[in-house]
This record gives sequence, C-alpha cells and structure tokens, in this order.
Amino acid sequence: MRRFIPRAIAAIGAVALLTVGTACSNDREGSGSDSGGNAKGFAKDALVGVALPAKTSENWVLAGDLFTHDLKTAGFKADVAYAGASTTVADQQEQISSMVTKGAKVIVIGATDASQLSTQVAQAKQAGATVIAYDRLITNTPDLDYYIAFDNYKVGRLQGQALLDGMKTKKPQGPWTIELFSGSPDDNNSKVFFGGAMSVLQPLIDKGDIVIGSGQKDIKQTAIQGWKAENAQQRMDSLLTSTYTGGKTLDGVLSPNDTLARAIITSVKSAGKPVPIVTGQDSEVESVKSIMAGEQYSTINKDTRKLVAQTVEMVKALQKGGKPQINDTRSYNNGVKVVPSYLLPPVIVTKENAAEAYASDPKLAPLTK
Repeated sequence: MRRFIPRAIAAIGAVALLTVGTACSNDREGSGSDSGGNAKGFAKDALVGVALPAKTSENWVLAGDLFTHDLKTAGFKADVAYAGASTTVADQQEQISSMVTKGAKVIVIGATDASQLSTQVAQAKQAGATVIAYDRLITNTPDLDYYIAFDNYKVGRLQGQALLDGMKTKKPQGPWTIELFSGSPDDNNSKVFFGGAMSVLQPLIDKGDIVIGSGQKDIKQTAIQGWKAENAQQRMDSLLTSTYTGGKTLDGVLSPNDTLARAIITSVKSAGKPVPIVTGQDSEVESVKSIMAGEQYSTINKDTRKLVAQTVEMVKALQKGGKPQINDTRSYNNGVKVVPSYLLPPVIVTKENAAEAYASDPKLAPLTK
C-alpha cells in the first residue's frame, strides 16, 4: 500500500516527517527493528504507564477505560493518566516523568503535543523502559521504540474519497465548491490526515472540478487548535459570512473528525443553509446518529477496542522478552528515525454500510437498525 505521493507532500509542506514507503509482506514480527528496552523481559505484575491527552473525544475516554481494564486483566499494574484540558503539554510531561520514577517497564503515550516529549522519552529509555507511541507519532526523538495506530494516511484518503463520492450523489457532474478543515497543529496526525485527503482532492482542484470557495487551502489556514468544536464552529460561521452569501452554494466540507463535523453542521444549520456533504472520523455516537438521520455524510471506524487490545499484546510480548509484532518498518519517520509500527486498517462508514460496519459493536449497532 502506497503511503505518500509527491503531490500530497507538496500540498501540506511539512509532511517531510513521514517517509515515502510501501509496507512489505516481510515486515512482520519484529523484523527490521532493534527497538525496545526490555530484552530480558520483566515481571508479570510490572507497572505499565499509559499517558493520554485530554478527554476531548469519546475514543480517548474509552481508551483509558480499556487500558485500565485490559492491563489489569493481563496481570500488570496499570497507571493510566490523562493530561489536563489546557493547551500546554506540561501535564503530560510530568505524568510521564512520574511513570519513569515509579519504575514503569513500558510507557504507552498518546501524545498531547508530539514534538515536545523527547526529553521524557529519553528519560524512559535511560531507565530501561520501552516507549510505545499510541495513535499519534512522537516526533524528533531517537528513543521512541514503537508506534501503533490505524493507518492514518489511509484515513485521510478515505475521507477525501468520501467527500467526492458524497458530492457526486447530489451533483453528479460537478463542479463542486468545498471548504477544508484540518486538526490541531500540535497533533502530528493532523498533517497525515490532511495529506491523505489532499492526495485525492488536489488533482481535481488542479483541473478546476473542485473549487475551494474561500481560497483557504493551506493547512495553517484550515487548522483547528485543540480539536475544539467551538473553534471549528467559529471558523465555519466566519466562512459562511465572508464567502457564502447571495445564494452561493457550499457542496462539501472536509472535516477530519466527528466532533468538528458536528460543529460545522451546527454552524450551517444555524445560518439557515442546506447541509453540505461533511466527512468525519471516530464513529462517535452523535455522529453515527447524524449519519443515519441523513446529515453528516461519513465517518471512519477505528475500533478503539482493537487498537488497545493490540497494544496490550505488544506489552505482553515485551514482558516475555520478545519483540512485539509489527507490520510496517518504512512509512513513519519521526524526523530522526523510521519507527517500527503496527498499523490497523480503518473503515469508511456511510449510511449505506453502517449496519455492517458496526454489527459487532454493542454501542453503535442498535443505532443503525
């Protein structure tokens, strides 16, 4: 699977952190990696630290609950901490340092700010702990051992394609007028999602089939600080006032997640305008309801249960003195090294396939009946 193409990199500038590569079939079970600080293993009841960002989405809340339960079920002592809701990374830096001091053998980090944790990761490494970046790649450090996530570049491509497919259902021939939103600039995934989406959309923008109504296409212009819904709604309000007056039609909005998607839809409805095609991600309950009601067009199913379970399997392998399973040793360069990774496949969800996509999810399946 191709991860990145030159056009996508040019579209977002800073994607140099991520290397061009194809995951090969021989990138399995520890191949190509000498990472990990526990070559001899460690006690079955050892402390495992999990440092997560603020509870800004349902999936982060669920992840914390699952880590607490699954690690304890596996026999480990679990220290699960959330960063505060502030815009600084200080909470998480202190929490990781505390985990090192307590003697954690593995520290799993869902980064609040991917670029500001290198000191803490180095501390963990020096103490003999293995560090796993969870969901968000930690950048600019040689001391990160592993990365586990859904294939986030593919997430972006799926979002871009869903936006295009949805607009074609309403206006088969185009052209289409859209607006672009991207995630928080301190989250490394934001660039990856945006780059994936633009790899689909940019060729049509170049041809004139897609027009960005406001002209705001740079990721710095489209970013939503902190992934906060109120920031997205405020930007959408501004775009509607400045660009979509006098009957000008907005056909679609690229939204990187469900929280922002709902804020965008709220803004459009408050302005008394037709809801455009809006993408999302995370399969949040309210967004699944919105999809089934015919408002939000799509989301991405990244089953947190599977991601946490695979992370716990990595911890188990390390405890036994082995190397955890990986399936990609080429795609994720954090600016210093290519980080051995385990990538899970994301699934696009629209109203048409929601029942199938969530059939095994006890929370979401009832919403698709």
